[in-house]
Amino acid sequence: MIILEFKAKGKKHQYSAIDEAIRTVQFIRNSCLRYWMDNKGVNKFDLNKYSAVLAKRFPFANELNSTARQSSAERAWSSILRFFDNCKKKVPGKKGFPKFHKNCRTVEYKQSGWKLSPDKKSITFSDKKGIGKLKLKGKWDFWRFDKKQIKRVRIVRRADGYYIQFCVSVDIKEQLEPADATIGLDVGLKDFYTDSRGNTEPNPRFYRTVEKRLKFRQRRISRKKKGSANRKKAINRLGRTHLRISRQREEHAKRLARCVIRSNDLVAYEDLGVKNLVKNHCLAKSINDAGWYQFRKWLEHFGEKFGRVTVAVNPAYTSQNCSNCGEVVKKSLSTRTHTCKCGCQLDRDHNAAINILKRALGTVGHTGTWILDPNAGGDLTSTVIGANLSQQVGSLIQESPRL
Repeated sequence: MIILEFKAKGKKHQYSAIDEAIRTVQFIRNSCLRYWMDNKGVNKFDLNKYSAVLAKRFPFANELNSTARQSSAERAWSSILRFFDNCKKKVPGKKGFPKFHKNCRTVEYKQSGWKLSPDKKSITFSDKKGIGKLKLKGKWDFWRFDKKQIKRVRIVRRADGYYIQFCVSVDIKEQLEPADATIGLDVGLKDFYTDSRGNTEPNPRFYRTVEKRLKFRQRRISRKKKGSANRKKAINRLGRTHLRISRQREEHAKRLARCVIRSNDLVAYEDLGVKNLVKNHCLAKSINDAGWYQFRKWLEHFGEKFGRVTVAVNPAYTSQNCSNCGEVVKKSLSTRTHTCKCGCQLDRDHNAAINILKRALGTVGHTGTWILDPNAGGDLTSTVIGANLSQQVGSLIQESPRL
């Protein structure tokens, strides 16, 4: 399952119609959430039925395609289901009680309400919102896919315009020749990662590079009158800068992960809880700028695609234990060199990467993404991130079919 994304080109009244459709989606989603709060025992099918009730009650909701209304109800149910799952798993802290959306940016159609042109260079939306025909600008080889393979179509509003996403059901698995190599990765802030062979990848620090420009854009917003057209333009310029940073970070993680996976038969990395790490206000900005989660997400995706083994190990004491003798050598974050009584002297991250690889090498014969749980006697528990990708279109991996 992949997502193909195109830039949508239209006229001002079409963009206004898209904005109206997005507001309607937000209204239906929030109404379904309120209906769930006020009535006990409501399930997914009840929310789908309630979306039809809203269409009869409100004319502007009836103008939206029925499948788009159902998708809005499913969004509400997915947030409810995630809350229930966190409660069952006894996740520490807040369980993520569903919240009302204030700034929705997408509208999603299933297999009706839209029609592709014969040359597949434009798409026409046939509901009563008046979106009409939009041109598709992009470099994807869309002609090779049959319309039956397209499961969902989504319109996305971003700071630099509107985009059309197609969820295409295709088999993306490929077989590679064995690389006869294994590697352990230790991510960090000084270097993006250090592998078990001592090689390092520099940290690009995309956010830090343009931080001054971001501050300048934010000052321009604060000087504009609230509600004015100039303030909206300034907000849009700031949004474009943030969008560029996020795209750079995602592309960097994707390219590195693909290179690492293709070059190794087994890739071991730390099972880091980034959500907990960013609670440290001194390091939160740098950790978010590094993009460790995006890197792990792409490692697992390409591992599944190319049939490589990816193992997430417990990071406890990987920096403290000696990779040569196993002795615990306590050190603070400022100590960058590991020195042990046995004579082993390595860079701190290099030593940790070797320990990560050693922990993962006990896991063989499994293809996919796994976490080595030391509290379960060495048992393995599958943690494929986004395992239900076909159910949650919003989390589908976005890449070229040739990657």
